[in-house]
Amino acid sequence: MVSPSSGIVSSVAEYPLELLSRQPRANVYDSRAIEPAGLVDPTVIAQIRQRPGRIPRSVQRLLGPLLLLGLWQLLSSAQIFDARTTPAPYSVLSTAYALLASGELQTHLWSSLQRVLAGLALGLAVGLTGAIVSGLSRAGENIVDANMEILRAVPNFALLPVLIAWFGIGEDSKIILISLGVLVAIYINTYSAIRNVDASLIEAATTLGVRRREMITTVILPGALPGFLVGLRIALTSAWLALIFAETINAPLGLGRMMSDAREYFRVDIIFVLLAVYAMLGLLSLSLVRYLESRLLQWRRVFDGQ
Repeated sequence: MVSPSSGIVSSVAEYPLELLSRQPRANVYDSRAIEPAGLVDPTVIAQIRQRPGRIPRSVQRLLGPLLLLGLWQLLSSAQIFDARTTPAPYSVLSTAYALLASGELQTHLWSSLQRVLAGLALGLAVGLTGAIVSGLSRAGENIVDANMEILRAVPNFALLPVLIAWFGIGEDSKIILISLGVLVAIYINTYSAIRNVDASLIEAATTLGVRRREMITTVILPGALPGFLVGLRIALTSAWLALIFAETINAPLGLGRMMSDAREYFRVDIIFVLLAVYAMLGLLSLSLVRYLESRLLQWRRVFDGQ
């Protein structure tokens, strides 16, 4: 019965049949509902295969230079640029082909590559050693860090007269000038990366009883690897910039020597060829660092644009 005043059902017979026939929900644990997913290997996730027919990323990054080259050709064809000061891309390509056919460009390029590789090796060794010593110990920081900061504050090219006075005008002064720019970039970025390793990782490793040597090789150095690669990218750029100034020191061969001769004889087409060579060397250096990042940093998941 239902009370007229309250509307409350007073008899079981008054309940609707669907309510009486409904069974109470069993409080049963369903393991499938909250079963944890399997562990995910970040190295597998990082290796995302491109969809069929999609243009590779390395080719897509060339879009900007290609657009710039097309604009250059368009303005040259419209005679907006003076051919005596800004030759057309076709004229630059013709000059490049002539230099390649004579073997002159390859000879100067090989000489420059030898200097860059020697300076890069020396700068990497000194900069990386200093960053590890000062990054892992306060005593090393007290000795090394201030000197590196002073070296960074002084322009490398201002040291050119001093290097000539100390090492003469031979290859030593050229290689040391290149290595100075490399070691500063490597040191600053690697040292900062070591000091910015998450302290909770260090505390967790210490709690688990990890020894110092193992902590350095498995926690600190892998955590500092992204910063080192950033420093390597800057160091490669610094090496090519320093090469131009280094080869002005009585260099018989080298791209810088070719640049000086072309400027003296007003060969603007050769100057543009050498600028294109420097640009391609920079792109190849960047591609090398990107390849190392893709191989060494597979464990890191970062935002890669949309």
